[in-house]
Amino acid sequence: MTETELETMNEQATRPNVSYGGVEIAERNQILRTVVGSGVHGIAIEGLDDRDEMAVFIEPIEHVIGTGEPMDVATFRTKPEGVRSEHGDLDLSLYSLRKYVRLAAKGNPTALLPLFCPLESVIHMNATGADLRKMRDAFLSEEAVHRFLGYMYAQHERMMGRGKRNRVPDRPELVEKHGWDVKYGAHALRLAYQGHDICKFGHLTLPLPEDQRQRVLAVKRGEVSQQVVSREIVALTQFTRAMLDNHATPLQEHPNWTAIGEFTIDAHMDHWRATRK
Repeated sequence: MTETELETMNEQATRPNVSYGGVEIAERNQILRTVVGSGVHGIAIEGLDDRDEMAVFIEPIEHVIGTGEPMDVATFRTKPEGVRSEHGDLDLSLYSLRKYVRLAAKGNPTALLPLFCPLESVIHMNATGADLRKMRDAFLSEEAVHRFLGYMYAQHERMMGRGKRNRVPDRPELVEKHGWDVKYGAHALRLAYQGHDICKFGHLTLPLPEDQRQRVLAVKRGEVSQQVVSREIVALTQFTRAMLDNHATPLQEHPNWTAIGEFTIDAHMDHWRATRK
């Protein structure tokens, strides 16, 4: 552990941490935990970005077919709810396997990250978690591309200051400095790149390819105008939609629900046998 990491841990220990949903139980039963967010995309800016992590866990049997409450999601934050995370803060989301596979199969851009992130971004992984990552292709489909485009559209609208949510900027300091929220622009462009590449190549590349990574970082630093970023996003979206319309993609039309379902059942049964001995 580096001196910087130790200082961050000590700083976090003095903060009013927030957790709910059974974090301790979830962590004891996790099968996979990785870095998500800017770090895994390769677009984190030193000294500015917080740390986002996602974990997948298997609910104890008593919470599925017993009398325990269902455990879909557990959350840990070093900042209180409603307070924006800053550099050095940790946001950890833990999803039950049943909840997670639904999110990933529907193409949720964040949920797909643990399946495709490089090994250096993996914090914890057991044999079941490794098997989950091996079947990543079962989750990618044309539906996932549509979901990426949907998230991209929402970020693009916010970067352009459109919609009810943008009457009061989320990051007024960025608007004051650059005239617009460059972070929304970086997110929108990154999603446009990834949706296009998934559609064309059938794979999510993490971190971003170097040319894309540098372009998104330039947007995030405020080095590209709002109008230029918007035009790039629109052009990428048009190319992606054309591929979808013509089915010019290696992707399956729908996720492989049969394979995903069989894996989920086997993973639960194996985990319960091992933990109830």
